[in-house]
Amino acid sequence: MARPFKQQRDPRAANKPVAADPDAVPQRLHKLLALAGLGSRRDMEELIASGRITINGKVAQIGAGVVPSDVVRLDSRPVRLPFEAELPKVLLYHKPEGEIVSQDDPEGRATVFDKLPHVRGAKWIAIGRLDINTSGLLIFTTSGELANHFMHPRYEVEREYAVRIFGELNEGQMLQLTQGIELEDGPASFDSIKPQGGEGSNHWYQVTLREGRNREVRRLFEAFQLPVSRLMRVRFGPVNLPPRLKRGMMLELDTKEILGLLEWAGLPLPKTMPRQLTTREKEKVGKTFMPKERKAPAERSSSGKGADQPAAAKARPKPAAGSRRIRQSSDITPPKQQKRSDRNRGRG
Repeated sequence: MARPFKQQRDPRAANKPVAADPDAVPQRLHKLLALAGLGSRRDMEELIASGRITINGKVAQIGAGVVPSDVVRLDSRPVRLPFEAELPKVLLYHKPEGEIVSQDDPEGRATVFDKLPHVRGAKWIAIGRLDINTSGLLIFTTSGELANHFMHPRYEVEREYAVRIFGELNEGQMLQLTQGIELEDGPASFDSIKPQGGEGSNHWYQVTLREGRNREVRRLFEAFQLPVSRLMRVRFGPVNLPPRLKRGMMLELDTKEILGLLEWAGLPLPKTMPRQLTTREKEKVGKTFMPKERKAPAERSSSGKGADQPAAAKARPKPAAGSRRIRQSSDITPPKQQKRSDRNRGRG
């Protein structure tokens, strides 16, 4: 039985205008852009201010509202806005020392974004930063709203670190670190600090704080001339660094864990549940994996023509000039001669 022809999708269908709903309630453009995974709310406000966003052909203004019938474009490309909540992706990464949390680095250093898996129709947003010499828990998400709830100062989300210093704090210094110390950019303090033992001149401490200023943990210890020799983030809000997530490995959260984060942040839950996972996808959920570093665009272009050829074909040497052998007629195998009895068969 012949199979029916597969119905082809009309590529113009996605760009057809949505019927205007007079009862539609406008939603803030920068909020929807953040939900679409283009960046945090603050990033989206800067993007709108740059004039790259248009609404129905007109340059958008900060604070603008949109409804489903509006056509929003970024650099002339249509943007699909999630007017209804969708389930985002959340990825945990055990960052090692020596990597930076930035997409653009003029020095060309290794960045965590080079290892992130591809996500269709969105982009990964780093929740908080860790400097190049700090390791530990780093969270990525495709939801700008969720990232904003983790990072915005008004939410005061706790960060917990394991700190090893060269030296030891006395009771007075520990009390002072919780009461507050004046730094170059204002007063700072730990919410809690607990000794965790140590050997020789090195001692470990567990500290928590509710802000993420640049090198804040290191600067608080350096105020007592106690340099930090090891710094690792082990918790960010309700998310702990899983013991099975070894250094340099990643772990994608499952649907139940993501819904728990959305409830914790007070964000709307999706009305429609995501599609059913395949058997192979179910096997990967909750399992750690070692990411593969993507090749930089410059490296791909430098490979030049023939980059898709197999290695064996590239390594095959070309014959030297004058050494090629011309095929001769003697190389052709002659057809087998029929037996005389066969040729004479049938004569009579």
